[in-house]
Amino acid sequence: MSSTTRTTPGTSTVITNIATLVTNDPSLGDGSPLGLIRDAAVVIDGDRVAWTGESSKAPATDNRVDAGGRAVIPGFVDSHSHLVFGGDRTEEFNARMSGRAYSAGGIRTTVAATRAATDAQLEANLTRYLAEALRQGTTTFETKSGYGLTVEDEARALRIAAAHTDEVTYLGAHIVSPDYAEDPAGYVALVTGEMLDACAPYARWIDVFCEKGAFDGDQARAILTAGRAKGLHPRIHANQLSYGPGVQLAVELDAASADHCTHLTDEDIDALANSATVATLLPGAEFSTRAEWPDARRLLDAGVTVALSTDCNPGSSFTSSVPFCIALAVRDMRMTPDEALWSATAGGARALRRDDIGRLSPGAHADLALLDAPSHVHLAYRPGVPLVTEAWRRGLRVA
Repeated sequence: MSSTTRTTPGTSTVITNIATLVTNDPSLGDGSPLGLIRDAAVVIDGDRVAWTGESSKAPATDNRVDAGGRAVIPGFVDSHSHLVFGGDRTEEFNARMSGRAYSAGGIRTTVAATRAATDAQLEANLTRYLAEALRQGTTTFETKSGYGLTVEDEARALRIAAAHTDEVTYLGAHIVSPDYAEDPAGYVALVTGEMLDACAPYARWIDVFCEKGAFDGDQARAILTAGRAKGLHPRIHANQLSYGPGVQLAVELDAASADHCTHLTDEDIDALANSATVATLLPGAEFSTRAEWPDARRLLDAGVTVALSTDCNPGSSFTSSVPFCIALAVRDMRMTPDEALWSATAGGARALRRDDIGRLSPGAHADLALLDAPSHVHLAYRPGVPLVTEAWRRGLRVA
């Protein structure tokens, strides 16, 4: 990609000679959900998109950038990650790939490493993976606590995360803390009491792992209800390892998203389809645990809004690559390339209840990625190839 003029913050810039521009606005371009415009241009004014259309009709701007016949897509919105942690779980992954099944208990290994890490070590780890994700086109990310499981460690995780994103989630209810192994009710009381009080100032969301080996439906309801009373909005790890109450609870409490959604009844799908709760699918977890794939086709055909995210964490999905997850979703979850891209951008925005990201139409934040390909379809067509050549966030080149 070449630039005829150096871009300057606070000025207007037109990116021209775009082979295909994905706007995610069906009122634009070809009228599809992706709102595709061919031979396109996009005008950025400050940190916002000001205009999109055919390149030949682009208005005059302060700066002009030539995309060189590349595709331009909205920046990926990774609405589910766990990036504040210490250590890794290489040995566990190796054992699992050699035949040991995945269960929720492996989280305890990361809890011990996270508690032992300094603030500086945790932040360095976080920023490392954020930079890695940005190079692959992720311009918005959500991240959670959940590897401290003490009042002090959960609060510091959220404080560190909040310095890097507005989309911060309190997940004290990841598993029952090892310190409360014989007193789960006592740990729920801590999560809904002193820990919540310490963590709420740093978070926008509250989450719970509703699963056998973690928290049951009644515990999850109590935790999410307490968080909502403190001004945190619910999201939930639901129906990942087995059938359970997670999805129904998500809909009941108007959770922004029910995440994983692998084991679903017809009633679960109907509930999602008739709600504002997004089904966030995380194929990196199935890839890394050799688990059953979520049936995205079944959800989409029922009219459920689907998001696609990495679940980046050191145990069950150690990838920060949304393009990799798109390729998995197309190959193994029966999504079309168009659906997968929409879910990884506009779908992620829906899962965060945002309308200023995940699209490239006037008024949205100018968050975008340029692909070394003429079409977004190459994200699935050329899996594993680093196609993102540049990322722009808030109107500035950042990677």
